[in-house]
Amino acid sequence: MTKFYFVRHGQTEWNLERRFQGGNGDSELLPSSYADMKKVGGFLSDVKFAHIYASPIKRARITATKIAQFLKASPALSLRSNLAEVGLGEWEGELVANVQERYPEAYNNYRHDLNQFEGQEFGGEGYTKATKRFVRVIKDIAQQYPNDNILIVSHGMALSFGLNGLLQQPRMSIRERGGLSNTSTTVLSTVDGEHYQIEDWNNTSYLNKKQDDSTTI
Repeated sequence: MTKFYFVRHGQTEWNLERRFQGGNGDSELLPSSYADMKKVGGFLSDVKFAHIYASPIKRARITATKIAQFLKASPALSLRSNLAEVGLGEWEGELVANVQERYPEAYNNYRHDLNQFEGQEFGGEGYTKATKRFVRVIKDIAQQYPNDNILIVSHGMALSFGLNGLLQQPRMSIRERGGLSNTSTTVLSTVDGEHYQIEDWNNTSYLNKKQDDSTTI
């Protein structure tokens, strides 16, 4: 059995300001995020990981590097572009409130009708493309490590879409299941690399702080 531990990157300035970041946007990690990364590392320190894979985007790359420092097995870290955040085109760097006002139909799709969320209204990547690339890389890793623990560090939207694809659930199951917080841990397992089940979802117990709209997507 392969067990994947999915960690969302630490909270950034744009997360705090409630701005969309996307695959081409980025902002600095908050000072408090480094303490949270240490807490994730402590939470995962007894797990023997065969490898760490992370998005190459700075906020995820740094998060993965910091967590790795606290892992006893000292697993190697590799970057994979298919773990990057969903491309959000004209939304990147914009306040959520502004996007909601300027792109009401697309934002409504994002929140309430993900079956229609394909990014064409704002030059974004959309659900289908993002999910396919994320699922593809995870299934490839599962084939390489059929009996190991793997740490994946990625982004809120990419993880939400990608994990839903792995679980083979309807798109709006994302909203029913609940969001993913910064430096949260979600665990999925698979015995064949094709079918996945949830072992733990959005675990933030080790952070010892309340989650809100600025930390959870």
